[in-house]
Amino acid sequence: MIDAQADGLSSPGIWERLWRKPVARAALLILAGVTLAAILGPLLMPAGAGEVSGNQYSPPTFAHLFGTDLEGRDLLYRVLQGARISLLVGIAGTAISFFIGTAYGLVSGYAGGRVDSGMMRAVEILYAIPRLIIILIFINAFDSHLKAWMAKTGQQGLVADSQLVILILCLGLIEWLSMARIVRGQVLALKAQQFVMAAQALGQSHVKILTRHLLPNLMGIVVVYLTLTMPAVILDESFLSFLGLGVQPPQASLGSLLASGAEVINPIRSNWWLLVFPALAMCSTLLALNFLGDAIREAADPRGRR
Repeated sequence: MIDAQADGLSSPGIWERLWRKPVARAALLILAGVTLAAILGPLLMPAGAGEVSGNQYSPPTFAHLFGTDLEGRDLLYRVLQGARISLLVGIAGTAISFFIGTAYGLVSGYAGGRVDSGMMRAVEILYAIPRLIIILIFINAFDSHLKAWMAKTGQQGLVADSQLVILILCLGLIEWLSMARIVRGQVLALKAQQFVMAAQALGQSHVKILTRHLLPNLMGIVVVYLTLTMPAVILDESFLSFLGLGVQPPQASLGSLLASGAEVINPIRSNWWLLVFPALAMCSTLLALNFLGDAIREAADPRGRR
């Protein structure tokens, strides 16, 4: 098989170079800690930590390390649950943007000509539509139908999550636009290389050229951009939840917890823990993802290997 010597993430030594960077190690450890805490933390906490009690607005103590909220629920439990949902939204939304954006950019860049021009004009039109309008239209148009379908198919346990499902789909369908542009630009540069022209001269199919020759050489830049897309998706979800358009009670995301904390900050009584701990969880996650993306980009850059 004719192929190029990819300089992406498959290059020998890239993971060694990445691990030698203190910032990358710290980012990976923070992300691993946040992920494990979000997955296992709520399961390891005492029974009833997330239930309503009469212990409202209790400051941080040994019994409640992050204090309690308006309903008397343990804030640490709520933060871990919120981190779980925020990570779920980030991973799922990023995965959707990856598949759609990569496929769209591959086809657009490889086809070229009028096909490429038409596909890029469609991307520019979608860019011009405010994302908030898109999300509101999707929620209002499909939320009731999705709930009815879930109830009809015997998935009553997921009815309360219908708006979350729509939110994930909307964020994925929004973020793929930038991915498509990046992939398309890389394909335009790669398809002029000799290994692609040689594959075309040998009569290989377009699908084989796209999947076996072009896609492997794109994975480096795609993975780097994915690490920067995920914090963007999490931030969008948090912003929408802060406005009351995202995750709905009794569920919680980091954005909705920040909104609840901001509501109780006043000059008379400052329940600071309701805002500080969700903010720390979000900031640490977003910073770790951004630093990891920068470290992967530097490790994958051929100029950084000299």
